[in-house]
Amino acid sequence: MTNSTILEEATFNPRVRTYWLLSGALIMALIVITIPLIPFWFIFGRMITGKYIEHMGCVLTEKTLIVRKGIFNRIEKTIPLEKITDLALKQGPIMRKMELHALSIETAGSSGTASGGALVSLVGINDTIGFRDRVLQQRDRLTGSAAPTPSHANARGTDAGVLIDIRDTLHRIESSLSSPSE
Repeated sequence: MTNSTILEEATFNPRVRTYWLLSGALIMALIVITIPLIPFWFIFGRMITGKYIEHMGCVLTEKTLIVRKGIFNRIEKTIPLEKITDLALKQGPIMRKMELHALSIETAGSSGTASGGALVSLVGINDTIGFRDRVLQQRDRLTGSAAPTPSHANARGTDAGVLIDIRDTLHRIESSLSSPSE
């Protein structure tokens, strides 16, 4: 890991294991010939999903988001906060019933990835919405961009809101170009 101060470490909801087991069983039921394997999936899948959850981690530091996951092929990605373009929340019907969210981390340049634009996707973070908001707040602190003022908040999502976003981005670019480089 880096020498940065850890601001927050995500914890994972144990219900994510049940979600993965049910999702796997549903896929097996749809592929009719694998229906006899469903009981084995619940036995061995429980162990596999438990190990997977043990190896999942997401840490917010002052400048990065560090994501770890994997059982056999372990992956650790260090994502600079200034490169994050979006933290998308996804929730299907089973996830909604289990009160789970998937958090997809998208960065500049990750649009060509196999996961539909997401560099990393994590399922089952406790207080996913709060964690996402804290990551975005830290990114904004780091990049110097401010949250929308109340007069702009109503315009978000409209043509006027897009123009305000463009204007604010141009102001940030202009100020970074005019300031002496570090």
